[in-house]
Amino acid sequence: ELARGDLGLSTDSLLNIIRAGGGGVGLEFNVTKIRYGRVVIMTDADVDGSHIRTLLLTFFYREMKPLIEHGNLFIAQPPLFRVGNSRRAEYAYSEDERDRLLRQISGRVSVQRYKGLGEMNAEQLWETTMNPEDRHLLQVGMNGNGDAHVDQVFSRLMGTDVGERRRFIINRARTVRNLDV
Repeated sequence: ELARGDLGLSTDSLLNIIRAGGGGVGLEFNVTKIRYGRVVIMTDADVDGSHIRTLLLTFFYREMKPLIEHGNLFIAQPPLFRVGNSRRAEYAYSEDERDRLLRQISGRVSVQRYKGLGEMNAEQLWETTMNPEDRHLLQVGMNGNGDAHVDQVFSRLMGTDVGERRRFIINRARTVRNLDV
């Protein structure tokens, strides 16, 4: 299974995550020894960012599962748009929210689409994604699903059996909310 071998992430990147966390890895992982109360995954809000986030979630699930079980793993939700005029600017986290802001803000309105975190200046990144007072975080959890079910989903999506992955995707294609092609 890919998740247990090469994740497509550099070894140095994974070693840096392990060292920074301080709790070890794999069977040696100890959630009581981690240096931080929250581990936040922050990736671009595009397909590439989603792929990286999936790889990191797989790594954390396989190698540091107690982070998830104890509620310490989060996903940052950067905005997709900045909508504003000369007097007011707000951030939108979806196209619907952008459209609502366009109706609310009067005058000459500009819309900036963020294709990645690198398009924000330091102040914007702080305001939207890093400031603990205003950031949007999703807590990673397993929603009461047993380990066997979660293991099965990870194996289907991250494993080497292409047919199994294809069937999984086809069976759920009608319920997709976000698709970027």
